[in-house]
Amino acid sequence: MKKTFIIVGIILVVLLLIYRFFSHTYNNMVSMDEGVKSAWSKVEIVYQRRLDLIPNLVNTVQGVANFEKSTLTQVIEARAKATQVTIDPSKMTEQNMQQFQEAQGRVSSTLSRLLVTVEQYPQLKATESFKELQSQLEGSENRIATERRNFNEVAQAYNTYIRSFPKNFLASMYGFQQKPYFTADREASKAPQVKFP
Repeated sequence: MKKTFIIVGIILVVLLLIYRFFSHTYNNMVSMDEGVKSAWSKVEIVYQRRLDLIPNLVNTVQGVANFEKSTLTQVIEARAKATQVTIDPSKMTEQNMQQFQEAQGRVSSTLSRLLVTVEQYPQLKATESFKELQSQLEGSENRIATERRNFNEVAQAYNTYIRSFPKNFLASMYGFQQKPYFTADREASKAPQVKFP
């Protein structure tokens, strides 16, 4: 009788330990997954902030006579396409992350061209509204870089956790998937060409 209680006690302790391991691991995965979703929402917020500034920038620039309409059209089209590319953070893949980055990269590229074109219009550069918008865009770009970095750090911690042994088996069983990272823009890898006359 005493042996039976000891065996039952050992079995209960082992079952309790297994339960605690499974529940603790699952709860950590849920918590880290929510952290990734939260980091992603911050990324979306800063990108949206930049997109929201574009109509004001376009309106300010349109007021200048003879401004290049094609540049404005490109900015407007890039913004429209970027607003159509969204990602559900629970279903992130390399492919949809790449599409998101490409859409946002087009916005960055067209904004850069717009700002270069503005250099030819000193009267526009001198207006307070344009200076303010340019400052806000620069601030947005800094926030975007910060939130992208933060997202990658949170995603890396999550990915490392769900891929480590034996959690990788539990992650697979529970349906937790790796999250993609932001990568450097393709243009960033190309060295600028400096030409002297």
